[in-house]
Formats: sequence, C-alpha cells, structure tokens
Amino acid sequence: MSDEGGLRNISDTAHWVAIYRALESERPDALFRDPFARRLAGERGARISEGKAFANRNAWSFVARTVLIDRFISDAVANGADMVVNLAAGLDARPYRLTLPSKLQWIEVDLPDLLAYKTEQLASETPRCILERVALDLSNAEARRELFETLSARAKAVIVVSEGLVVYLAPEEVLALAADLARTPKFNRWALDMVSPALMRMMQKTMGQDLRHAGAPFKFAPDEGPAFFERAGWKPVNVRSLLHTAAALRRLSWRMRLIALLPDSAGRIPNSPWGGVCLFEKIRDS
Repeated sequence: MSDEGGLRNISDTAHWVAIYRALESERPDALFRDPFARRLAGERGARISEGKAFANRNAWSFVARTVLIDRFISDAVANGADMVVNLAAGLDARPYRLTLPSKLQWIEVDLPDLLAYKTEQLASETPRCILERVALDLSNAEARRELFETLSARAKAVIVVSEGLVVYLAPEEVLALAADLARTPKFNRWALDMVSPALMRMMQKTMGQDLRHAGAPFKFAPDEGPAFFERAGWKPVNVRSLLHTAAALRRLSWRMRLIALLPDSAGRIPNSPWGGVCLFEKIRDS
C-alpha cells in the first residue's frame, strides 16, 4: 500500500476522521467548532481524504456521530459524571472544545505513537478540564483491567466513550471489553457507535479493502443490534440513528433525505443498513 494516500494502519483512521471535523467546523453553519481538527489531521489526513470519494460523500455520518457523542457526554457531566474515560481516543479534541467543569477528570487511552503525536500538536493549548493521557493497547486485557480499577477508585461516576472502536473488534473481544467495563464499580454509562450487518457489508465494499490492507478490517456488527450488550451487563437507554440524526441536522443530500423518511430500525433488523450511536447504562443486580 502506497504511503501517499492509502491507510497504513488503524491510527491513520484518526487523521482521516479529523478531516471531517475540520470541514464541518469551517462551515458558516457549523454544528460544532473544532479549531484543532485540521492541525491534528495534518497532511496525512488530507491525503487520505482525497482518495476516498465514496466515504467523503458520507461525511454526514461522522458529523452526526460527533454531535451525538458530544450530547451524551455533556448530559452525563451535567448529571453528575466526574470522569470521562475515552477509549481509543484517537485525535479527539473534546477536552479542549467542549464546555466542561474545570475539575472534571478526562482520561484518553490509546496507542503510544498516536498519543505522542497528539500531545506534540496540542502542546501549546490548554484543556478545559483535568486531562490525562494513558498509552495502552486495549487488547491487553490484564493491563486494561488494572487501569479501569485505578480510574474507578478516583471517581464517583464515570461515562466511558469508545468512538470508532468496536467495529474493528471481533464479537468475543467486544464482549470481553464490555464485561470488564461492567464489573468496574464506578463505570455506569457507556457511549459507543455501531452498525448493522447490512451496513457493514456495504462498508466493506467501499472502504473494506483499504482497511484490510491497513490491518484493521471491519468485524463487529451483531444481528441483535444494541441488545448484544445486555449479556455483558449493559442495557441501551438511548439509541440514535446516524441517518435520522443527520436528516434532523440538515446534513443530507436530497437522495439521502428521501431514504431517511423510512422508519428507524434502531439496529434491530440485520438486513436493514443501520448505523447509530448508543448510550448504555449498567444493569444493576436486583
């Protein structure tokens, strides 16, 4: 795979997604302002985006995803969460751009090289809360459990965020991660994005080859949708379609607006192309 515009590894997807945040931020009617996105995306993100015409036509999905997760985090913090744990944080700049309490603890977890690049790019900026970065490969189950326990001991109520993560994990890996989060005492809410089997098949036809070459194939799209997580101790409390959210936000083409008139399957119908952001709450023992 050429280094010019192809994806080299999973970390390159963070540069790519940052371009979409930059493009939205530069609109006069922007739904959010991320003044750091283009800097973080860098030349690498711009080159990747140039060669992804189909994905660029679907930039609305990344915009809708960003808006929804922003809302879920803001609501959780307003309702008492004193820590945000962002797993596979990538080049997210929410600690710098959201309105947050200065005493909020924000923990970013990701691979060492990506976090080092991000730290360098944002060295002159000041986050709006207490920001900590933890270099960790989340596939190391023992290390992540130790981290979760340490963080839980420092907080009263935690919302976990995993944006653009679970689709790259095998179902058994997602289940193991979900179980580890559920058994962590103060981790009581979890926001993530996911897709249906039908949508994953469509994505594989358009972006799948690039991602496979980068060692990051799509893997997770459970038939039962958000209900998959109930077996690991999480119940969905707010499930939002990316398509219908983008329609409400006026970010769809006329053709996609027509498709958005169809009922929302909420991820429950495997043969219906669906992608969404879900907020889960820990299932308490009775």
